[in-house]
Amino acid sequence: MHRLGVNIDHVATIRQARLGSYPDPVFAAMIAEQAGADNITLHIREDRRHTQERDLEVMKKTINIKLNLEMAATEELKEMALKYLPDSCTLVPEKRAELTTEGGLDLLHPANSFLKKYCKDLKDSGIEVSLFIDADKNQIEKALELEVDAIEINSGRYSEAKNKKEAEHFAKIIEEASKFAVSKGLKTHIGHGINYENAKRLVEIDEIDEFNIGHSIVSRALFTGFEAAVRDMIKIISE
Repeated sequence: MHRLGVNIDHVATIRQARLGSYPDPVFAAMIAEQAGADNITLHIREDRRHTQERDLEVMKKTINIKLNLEMAATEELKEMALKYLPDSCTLVPEKRAELTTEGGLDLLHPANSFLKKYCKDLKDSGIEVSLFIDADKNQIEKALELEVDAIEINSGRYSEAKNKKEAEHFAKIIEEASKFAVSKGLKTHIGHGINYENAKRLVEIDEIDEFNIGHSIVSRALFTGFEAAVRDMIKIISE
């Protein structure tokens, strides 16, 4: 059965719009856990535009399901991860001006040669490490060299497809990449732009262990409530 990770960043986005104390993403995480989510993801960005260190600290003490910290591979954020010890860290590329993560890490780029030691430092502290990458065999092979526990496939191009034919093209690329990764012993997660409609095709890919979804759940929650929104997504990915 596929697992659901709920990304609570956009709850924090609403809070930060007024720089207030509510809505509290920690409360959202508790509701998601009660609704049956398997893990909670929060992305602490370098500019702190939504989730804050306080959210990570309190969430670590509050929820009983897996806690995943999504982050850029910086020394500051590594120190934070080693301080609070989330269950897992997902390393993502990050640009200050982007609205959301725009693509996967390019593990083949010489500038990312430091990732071997970076990932080892996290793993040595008992943190599971995942890399957010595009559905590309060369990137997966490089992830294997880095000895990480999992990859998260970037589903952005699939989610942004202009028609069904294009969506199916990208779905097949994701499926092939997932099968390859799992055959090599990597856990395979997926995320970026997944909603209540386009998730249905990806659910057909048995090799995907975990769906990480945020924006569509938070958006639906405005009209149905957070618990119902999480339950609705669980129903879709469990079919």
